[in-house]
Amino acid sequence: MKKLGFIGLGNMGSAIIGGILGSGRAVPEDIIGSDHSQQGRERAEELYKIATTGDNREVARKADILFFAVKPQFLDDVLTEIRDELPEGQLIVSIVAGRSVSYYQKMLGEKVRLVRLMPNTPALVGAGMTAACCSPGVTKEEMEEVGDLCRTFSLFEVVPETLFDAVTGVSGSSPAYVFMFIEAMADAAVLGGMPRAQAYKFAAQAVLGSAKMMLDTGKHPGELKDMVCSPAGTTIEAVRVLEERGFRSAVIEGTVACIEKSAEMNASKN
Repeated sequence: MKKLGFIGLGNMGSAIIGGILGSGRAVPEDIIGSDHSQQGRERAEELYKIATTGDNREVARKADILFFAVKPQFLDDVLTEIRDELPEGQLIVSIVAGRSVSYYQKMLGEKVRLVRLMPNTPALVGAGMTAACCSPGVTKEEMEEVGDLCRTFSLFEVVPETLFDAVTGVSGSSPAYVFMFIEAMADAAVLGGMPRAQAYKFAAQAVLGSAKMMLDTGKHPGELKDMVCSPAGTTIEAVRVLEERGFRSAVIEGTVACIEKSAEMNASKN
């Protein structure tokens, strides 16, 4: 197994490490990580038994595949620190939001071999969705290797970088919208007399099961909706009210606003 290095051992970096180790694709001895926080390093050592260090340069030197999993505001400093330490032929994988391939080419040179990922927070429970694109020097085999690693904690799709803002809207940020939906449904159930904890469980499982049903059957969401809507029944009455209140339009407009904000932020940083 190639040596995997992680600069950043926060929630997302840890989720990736946990997925890879849990799948058996690597053992702790194959991974080294760095973090500015001693607490973060100790947590990773305790959870995953991997080697850690406070020196980003050490990780950069030792890794065959180097993951960047830091906050965007820290990335400039990290790249300035480690760019002279990168071995020839090293593959870089970045999950840093809002940093394009061209940004890395400016910071690390035109020949940088980079895979840009955009996972989402359900990766923390092994149920994420990850988009990927790459720089010209990355081979098909290397992209598949990264995909295999990503599939240990998420679904994986290669998309053009031009669609990454759309990915932000429909996947990267959308767990927040879904959590709002779950919370609202649970509030209604509480209004109907159900205990709060039980309401959250019913609402969350309904969303989880519905999503799985769509993915597993491959059916159009409209078709699956129609299967639940009996004539003159309770479900079609709820659908009528949701449509009357602009439910779908609100979701569309909110997602579009997210996409536009992502594009604006990326334009200012890259």
